[in-house]
Amino acid sequence: MIRNIVFDIGNVLAGFVWQDFYHSFGFSEEIFEKLANATVRSSLWNEMDRGKMSDDQLLDGFIRNDPSIEREIREVFQNVKGMVCRYEYAIPWIKGLKERGFRIYVISNFAHKAYLECSEALDFLREVDGAIISYQEKLIKPSPEIYRLLCSRYELNAEECVFIDDTAPNVEAAIKEGMKGIVFHTREQASEALEKLLAGVFSV
Repeated sequence: MIRNIVFDIGNVLAGFVWQDFYHSFGFSEEIFEKLANATVRSSLWNEMDRGKMSDDQLLDGFIRNDPSIEREIREVFQNVKGMVCRYEYAIPWIKGLKERGFRIYVISNFAHKAYLECSEALDFLREVDGAIISYQEKLIKPSPEIYRLLCSRYELNAEECVFIDDTAPNVEAAIKEGMKGIVFHTREQASEALEKLLAGVFSV
């Protein structure tokens, strides 16, 4: 029996809109591409989510990736509010599932700086029953340990969980740990897939 719905955050419950955020500074397309390659597209980005490096260490690392845009990198990372946007459907979706008796959890790769400065976009977190945030645990998806941590901390059976994430490898890793999984493309698609998954257990 499925009892628990586990959500990712980025591009599932809130938008990770780094492109719009970078464009908001009015940079040229050349600078935009350099910024993207030095930051979001670099291997160092995962280290932001892992939480083992300080914000200053990460900033220094991004600058080392491309010293020619040090000024722009510093400008962008002075405050990243706006890099994450709230999805209006997030709270109604969570509340609707809770009203049907499901418990709601989150597993998300999320950086400390973004978690603090984009907190207004994460207001749905007050509605969930528990959350595993990568920087807090020094673990990132798709590491199997992060799924096991959710289950051990909240005393959940993996077989009773459905995990919804927009990245296929993260969903595949959850399935290997015994959960059901849905790769998120749109709110409508994921909701329909979830209802079909529940249909064998619940009358929906």
